[in-house]
Amino acid sequence: MVFIPLIVDALANAALIFFVAVGLTLVFSVLRILNVAHGSFYSIGAYLAASAGLWIVSAGAPGWLTFPTLLLSAIFVAVLFGPVVERTLIRWTYGKSEAVQVLVTFALFLILEDLQRMVFGVQSVYQDTPMTMLGVVEIGGIVYLNYQLLLIALAVFMLIALKLFISYSRTGKLLSAVVADREVSQAMGIDTSRMFVIAFSVGVFLAALGGALATPTSGVSPGLGADTMVLAFAVAAIGGLGQVEGAAIAAIIVAFAKVLAIYFAPSLDAVAPYLVMLAVLVVRPYGLFGTETARRI
Repeated sequence: MVFIPLIVDALANAALIFFVAVGLTLVFSVLRILNVAHGSFYSIGAYLAASAGLWIVSAGAPGWLTFPTLLLSAIFVAVLFGPVVERTLIRWTYGKSEAVQVLVTFALFLILEDLQRMVFGVQSVYQDTPMTMLGVVEIGGIVYLNYQLLLIALAVFMLIALKLFISYSRTGKLLSAVVADREVSQAMGIDTSRMFVIAFSVGVFLAALGGALATPTSGVSPGLGADTMVLAFAVAAIGGLGQVEGAAIAAIIVAFAKVLAIYFAPSLDAVAPYLVMLAVLVVRPYGLFGTETARRI
């Protein structure tokens, strides 16, 4: 029975990792940019959701209002940062070397980190109203947090929604065409600039949503964005850059590695995801679901 809470903990962790990793891999697949600032959008979404939740509780408003706040915080971050960042800094890097793209997004990451300290301060923020309101459930004599089960359900819903959006919606099909061949898509009349804005904004939304959903379980503190960014890169590399299904499977693998380390070898907790990444990349340098492609020179 000890494995049942282990599995639930791992799947709940995988759900949070999936949101931020799938956003990163979506941006890379469409824009072909490794966005180092992705972790900052995660932490801004977390700070905003936690601060709004605390304000709702302190104002004496009904606690259930903290649930829509999690989603609205992510939407606000996506609308505020997505189009502006893509149309200024990110668009300027198209056609430039990978080194320039990484340096530009890393500079953006540093700016956003300082901006968070100016707006939210350096104290940790924690609000657990959504988690306490949902309570616990006992299954087979073991007590689970209902909020953990909600996270797992939301991640599954998001994976299915993304696949349906990409496969069946007009915008999703246009995004797929841009991913397949950007030049041919432009020649066929597809507005690739608009597709880039949509893909980047959706990526920002997914990162911010992951941060907002994580706040009731872990709180927010300075440095969260850097930790999340490194972990998201590891998951994206394991699954294969640009692979939505790969991000989902890799998130589960990394989460199980972290939870197994916590249960059986706590000293390896911090390095477990990167040991998994090393093992996968030694065997498959392009990730579990990635494909080897010829580099044009």
